[in-house]
Amino acid sequence: MPELPEVEALKDFLTGRLVGHELVRVLPVAISVLKTYDPPVTALEGREVTAVHRYGKFLDLEAGALHLVTHLARAGWLQWKDRLPDGAPRPGKGPLALRVALETGEGFDLTEAGTQKRLAVYVVRDPREVPGIARLGPDPLAADFDEPCLARLLEGERRQIKGALRDQSLIAGVGNAYSDEILHAARMSPFKLAASLSPQETHRLYEALRATLTEAVGRAHGLAAGHLKAEKKSGLRVHGRTGEPCPVCGDTIREVSFSDSSLQYCPTCQTGGKPLADRRLSRLLK
Repeated sequence: MPELPEVEALKDFLTGRLVGHELVRVLPVAISVLKTYDPPVTALEGREVTAVHRYGKFLDLEAGALHLVTHLARAGWLQWKDRLPDGAPRPGKGPLALRVALETGEGFDLTEAGTQKRLAVYVVRDPREVPGIARLGPDPLAADFDEPCLARLLEGERRQIKGALRDQSLIAGVGNAYSDEILHAARMSPFKLAASLSPQETHRLYEALRATLTEAVGRAHGLAAGHLKAEKKSGLRVHGRTGEPCPVCGDTIREVSFSDSSLQYCPTCQTGGKPLADRRLSRLLK
């Protein structure tokens, strides 16, 4: 799933290619992709793109008084085309969900792999009309997101810290991969209760949160959309690396599986050398 660093890079990539250009066609191909009907998607056609914004994991193309907002979900992606194919694409079972064409003949496709169609597109007058944006928590890279802010957010949170970091209404933009990376950098168990953090642990978590995301944004800056997935994977230390040696201590990276996802961690760095139990037990193995 694209998270804050990748969506930030897509925002920068599209700003240089869309702003000042006219949208001549916005064509939903998959029936499920468009989540709004008023204004109609055709209202975007003929408008000039004036800005591109990011809200958490949401991407917002501003075209005058209207906004084309996208959430790529788990398996969605944006594919830039220096020259779009001639003719309208045929609806079908392929990955293509939506096509956006400029007056230059350039444009992009939104695609989604797999059978779970969760990629979402909205046409709105105000981004806050999108429910997911309206309930977003603060952006962890915002200038006013300081350590006391994080402490206030975690106060009273009786959830495991892994789940708290992924909650978009608590902190915007962090998903499964970067929460693993942040907790590894903070030397913290993903099962630790968020409200139980000491001031020293909160400090470590804040420093790891800001550093991990800032470094990932820096690595992705200036990359074309087609290279962002590979860059994300190459920069991950523990997520998706089950069975590999930890780059910090050399211990074997382990995994806890969920019904539809998994987390990775280093026992030596994060859990005092003890492997974590299945999440249903929510405790360390004795």
